[in-house]
Amino acid sequence: MSGSLPFYQKHHRHYDRGYRSREAQSAVSQYQQTSSTYSSQSKSSSKGIAASFTALDESSLSPLTKRAKPTYLAMDKENQIIGYVVPIYRGSQEYASGLSDTEEARLKGSSGYMARRGLFSSAMEMERSEHHTSRRSVMRESAERISLTKRIHDNEEYHKRMNEDNLMHTPEFVIKPRSHTVWEKQCVRLHCTVSGWPEPRVVWYKNNVSIDPMANPGKYKLESKYNVHSLEINRCDFDDTAQYRVSAMNSKGELSAFASVVVKRFKGEVDESLPVPSQQKANSRSDGWACEYGITFETHVVDKFGVSFGREGETLSLGCTVVIYPNLQRYKPEIEWFRDDKLLTPSKWIQTHWSGDQATLTLTHLNKEDEGLYTLRVTTKSGYETHSAYVFVRDADAEVEGAPGSPLDVVCQDANKDYIIISWKQPAVDGGSAILGYFVDRCEVGTTNWIQCNDTPVKFARYPVTGLVEGRSYIFRVRAVNKTGMSHPSRVSLPAAAMDPADRARKGTSAPWTGQIIVTEEEPAEGVVPSKPCELTITEATRNYVVLSWKPPGEKGHEGIMYYVEKCVAGSDSWQRVNTEIPVKSPRFALFDLAEGKSYSFRVRACNSAGVGEPSEPTEPTTVGDKLDIPAAPGRVVPTRNTDTSVVVSWEASKDAKELIGYYIESSLVGKNQWEPCNNKPVKGKRFICHGLTTEESYVFRVRALNAAGLSDFSQESEAIKVKAAIASPAPPFGITVLECERDSMVLAWKQPAFIGGADITGYFVDYREVVGGVPGKWHEANIKSVSERAYRVSELKENMDYQFQVRAANMAGVGIPSAPSEVFRCEEWTIAVPGPPHDLQALEVRKTSLTLLWKPPVYQGRDEVNGYYVDIKEAAAGIEAWRGVNEKACTSRYLKVSNLKEGETYVFRVRAQNKAGVSKPSEATEPVLADTKPGTKDMVVDVDDDGVVSLVFECSLMTPDSKFVWSKNYEEMTENPRMTIETKGGKSRAIFNNLDVEDIGIYSCIVTHTDGASGSYALTEEGVKELLKVSHDHKFPIIPLKTELAVELQEKGRVRFWLQAEKISANGKVEYVFNDNVISQGEKYKMNFDKNTGVIEMFMDSLSNQDEGTYTFQLQDGKATNQSSLVLIGDVFKQLQKEAEFQRKEWTRKQGPHFVEYLSYEVTPDCIVRLRCKVGNMKKDSVALWYKDGREIKANEKLDFSEGVLNLEIAQISRKDSGVYETIVKDDRGKDTSKLNLTDQGFKDLMNQVFSVIANSSTPLKIQSTEEGIRLYTFVNYYNDELHVTWKYKDSAIAFSDRIKSGVVGEQLWLQISEPTEKDKGKYAIEFFDGKGGLQRTVELAGQAFDDAFAEFQRLKAAAIAERNRARVAGGLPDVVTIQEGKALNLTCNISGDPLPEVTWLKNDREMVSDDHYLLKFESGKFASFTITQVNTADSGKYSILVKNKYGTESGEFTVSVFLPDEVPPPSKK
Repeated sequence: MSGSLPFYQKHHRHYDRGYRSREAQSAVSQYQQTSSTYSSQSKSSSKGIAASFTALDESSLSPLTKRAKPTYLAMDKENQIIGYVVPIYRGSQEYASGLSDTEEARLKGSSGYMARRGLFSSAMEMERSEHHTSRRSVMRESAERISLTKRIHDNEEYHKRMNEDNLMHTPEFVIKPRSHTVWEKQCVRLHCTVSGWPEPRVVWYKNNVSIDPMANPGKYKLESKYNVHSLEINRCDFDDTAQYRVSAMNSKGELSAFASVVVKRFKGEVDESLPVPSQQKANSRSDGWACEYGITFETHVVDKFGVSFGREGETLSLGCTVVIYPNLQRYKPEIEWFRDDKLLTPSKWIQTHWSGDQATLTLTHLNKEDEGLYTLRVTTKSGYETHSAYVFVRDADAEVEGAPGSPLDVVCQDANKDYIIISWKQPAVDGGSAILGYFVDRCEVGTTNWIQCNDTPVKFARYPVTGLVEGRSYIFRVRAVNKTGMSHPSRVSLPAAAMDPADRARKGTSAPWTGQIIVTEEEPAEGVVPSKPCELTITEATRNYVVLSWKPPGEKGHEGIMYYVEKCVAGSDSWQRVNTEIPVKSPRFALFDLAEGKSYSFRVRACNSAGVGEPSEPTEPTTVGDKLDIPAAPGRVVPTRNTDTSVVVSWEASKDAKELIGYYIESSLVGKNQWEPCNNKPVKGKRFICHGLTTEESYVFRVRALNAAGLSDFSQESEAIKVKAAIASPAPPFGITVLECERDSMVLAWKQPAFIGGADITGYFVDYREVVGGVPGKWHEANIKSVSERAYRVSELKENMDYQFQVRAANMAGVGIPSAPSEVFRCEEWTIAVPGPPHDLQALEVRKTSLTLLWKPPVYQGRDEVNGYYVDIKEAAAGIEAWRGVNEKACTSRYLKVSNLKEGETYVFRVRAQNKAGVSKPSEATEPVLADTKPGTKDMVVDVDDDGVVSLVFECSLMTPDSKFVWSKNYEEMTENPRMTIETKGGKSRAIFNNLDVEDIGIYSCIVTHTDGASGSYALTEEGVKELLKVSHDHKFPIIPLKTELAVELQEKGRVRFWLQAEKISANGKVEYVFNDNVISQGEKYKMNFDKNTGVIEMFMDSLSNQDEGTYTFQLQDGKATNQSSLVLIGDVFKQLQKEAEFQRKEWTRKQGPHFVEYLSYEVTPDCIVRLRCKVGNMKKDSVALWYKDGREIKANEKLDFSEGVLNLEIAQISRKDSGVYETIVKDDRGKDTSKLNLTDQGFKDLMNQVFSVIANSSTPLKIQSTEEGIRLYTFVNYYNDELHVTWKYKDSAIAFSDRIKSGVVGEQLWLQISEPTEKDKGKYAIEFFDGKGGLQRTVELAGQAFDDAFAEFQRLKAAAIAERNRARVAGGLPDVVTIQEGKALNLTCNISGDPLPEVTWLKNDREMVSDDHYLLKFESGKFASFTITQVNTADSGKYSILVKNKYGTESGEFTVSVFLPDEVPPPSKK
């Protein structure tokens, strides 16, 4: 190997010296200065190591200045290469080697590194001996030299013993590159692994042409790390389809490997590629490490702009939020915007803005030139991120209906002294009639005067504009015309100067107010007639003009020459000069007014002040006419589905089309024949995505091509296509588990794919294979026909054999790829007593704090039937030890609502089944579920319409065209339910109860398919049914609800207002005003007002006369609903109102000219009365003060007070209804003044906090009271308000109330009841009053003697209560007196109660009785005591009593028996 530049420095940009810092460059310069001295000494100091020197020539590597950079090939004594020697600078070792860290570490282990260290130790010792006189320094350097010399010698001896074949060998491909097929605009990477020594040089070729990344910046990226070499092709296009070869070469040989890349045209709409970002060029590390900052930036583009639509003349903004991590305060990324992959620069049409996290592009005045694919690229030191979306620009409304759209892309193609050729593109919209041609207008820069250049419209989309002033600049615009009218003008072109291109290099300063360009020409040579021009050609020919071009005479000194152009009709020899008056100055000329169809020849003569030269050689005869033909119509148009609002349209290119500009695509709804343009800017490809279409509508498409000659005919219409998202085969299922296992079969379950392909899954296919000794066999189909459930029994398996399974999902697009193979399962019969695991878990109705979990029962039941389920939960990120139960008691249903979730937390769930034998192992966990209410989610609601029909309504705003509403009752799908009718329209579904009854009680749920889990439920209870039936009845027979009944009030000047307010009334509401059964109407006396928005109905009377006494009625009607309200004004009531009205009228006139000295404020008295007060001055006797709340006047019964210039309004027992805006008005004939106080929201909250503070301060200390139930703590306040918030605490913690511990309010007493107190209830109790600040506490210590006394009193009261409840009692049934005839039988019975059972004793005349045949005394069932005299005689007359007794007390009942003979008149009985 010759001493040349090492290959790793030749072919890798990151080894270029240009990357070094200034410190490293300074070090290199020192090496170069001492290289000669060093080289002469290195041979003697290396002991057998030879080095050859070669200056580096890096002209092919870097544009930097050439400089000598020595390198060395290290060889042993046998002239075998053992490494490379590169100078090291000890003062800056970090940059010495010029290699990467990994490369340098590898070289340090080589013998070349040892030699390098030895060489430079010797050389640097001699250099430093002149500068370092320290003895210690000399000794240290000497020791280092001796040590390194010894190491080099040992290394040499080692290499002498090595076999040459082990050290050097030809390149080998450990891993060869593989072929790829990719879509257009995607990136592809070819990589390979190469071994060999010396390390091979790797070169990539495309179709046998070496790939140079510098020739196409950003297109190719080469990387070489750790013998792994890669070629990355960025944004592939169709031209990248080729065979790629990688060649590895070293001194031992060369080897190549091949790979093919095929690029399919499917994605992307623009052929150009984005240029490489400047920051990315500066940072070539593939891992994104930003050396300057010591970090790797992560860039995310969020809140992205989408496909946008605008109209000409409008302003459109595109923006994205950019998140860069880490966020460095002073670091600014490079923000670039592209249109059709061309970089945009700020101009009067384009404005860009970067706010630190928001990138915005504003198109200030849209034109069709602005249509295209817009790309935002955010570049950091670590790489770049992009986002793209299409912008469509529609034509502005034409000034005349039917006029065509404006042309676009006006460009000055050829500018000369005498003319400028203007080109443009035809518009997509012709207004309904063919475009007759175009008019070109020009305007001199610096003026606003537009001049039409052509008198008749031109059809060809290029036109030479003549009659220009040399040296001046012009702008141009174009207008299209059809038989209806003229289009809007196009966007103006860029300025162009009328001058020869050769003169532009010598142009002087441009005058900004005129745009004139000052040109300096050389003086022509005198006395020399110019020779003839040469190379005369026809550069462009149309039916309207011909453009000639030639080269000036070749002699020098002809800078001032001009030209005459001559023409001749073909077949004749008669030459006619075209420009007879003024010769042309530039070597180009446009001829007009030629006869179409005739053939002409042309020639040119040069002239100057010395004369006219010889003519040039004539051109070949040329027939006047368009040389460029209109392209043929495009071929077959094929639309394919893309998204739910777009369609991909592709077509066959126009055949033999010349100078093709692009294509226009149009769409129409099927059967409408109303064609609309899909693009207003021609597209060059053969494929375009048409956006802005209506979902579920069917469209047809057609295409036409255009070039400068015009637009082609339309292609044939495509087949109709319905706009909906394209479907694909589903992703693979996952989570395969075993639900049951028998001797020869297994039941499998799996989870639905995360992506179903945009269509319902039609079924699943299961495959299985045997696994023997850990080696899997071939796959076999388990089912030929797809199964719809996510569980399947695989039969005909071998007992005790291991199996693996895979599942594929299928939809209408086809069968997806199979899932990953499952775990290895053994086919052996389950004999466990507990059931198998549940399966097919599903989370529905996910909200921020709750969700509903559904599952299917186990396939394997165990020894007994499943009788319940347990649900477990844990956070998704937590370990298995975090599993915890949701329900302590097993639920019998196969669903459970899980509540008390933490918003924003992600959870997983599992279910266990139980039977009598025990609990099963848990099911497979669900996928992680985020506890969050998704935007647009709505809950199911109950609705009762005007006819009283009850229904459940569920809305979904996230539906797709394939979405359906599926209703269930108790989470079982309702297929046919005679009690309900399902109606669905758009995004709303309604389940109507045909006849609501208790049979309809249950949980109703609805799931929307093809959405991200949109679902909701409603639990209909027995109480809910009763309430709905009541509401339904009210709707069938409605009454207009009234907020207030009819009332009367006096207003200013004594005006009388009758009014009421309905809670709600529609725009169709009507009112009749009745006085004494007669309908009255609007007139001079009565003024009516009906505000249907607020429901306020008013009638005004300026004054009351005696004839106005009577009954006033307002009758309301709103559809079926009616109501009325009456007010009786008769007698004293009417006279008092009449008197007050007269007084108010006089009072208004009397009170004038007041003002406020102190504005309205409030204070709270110790009695918790809120007093609104203000102070006024300059009050006269006839001044008036009025109070208002929320615009309504406050009546005098609200304690309005006025004394000594102070106005007070007291509000006793304030509540939330008193919230509002209070207003005080004082006025008289001199004017009025107003003061307002806002007591709403925060204002009312502050007022109530002050009221609460007064209440809290009025509270008494906590007292202890014993009751028969327990111990009561209480306090009294001066006034209690329902808004008051208090907290009872025990040992400084809020008390959780239960049936044993309760709190309440009685009057002004606040109490806490502790029932059945125990020792655990001892401690410190407190009541805390909330006043918006620190609050106030009252405490009491319920412990020690206080507790003992209270507990003893509680026991005493409890015992007394028990004794009172359980003592013996005679409940009744005995009369006071019984009168009975002799010989009759008497039977009396009374009720006895008491615990324990009382003893019963009967007495006659205070003597105890004994039961016998005459007196039958009975006590039955422990409740009934009976007294019977079998045959009454006169001896039985007397006083009887019953005595009942137990340990708690005694009670008696008495009655008297009077016996009379049959002949006697019985005495009257006493009650």
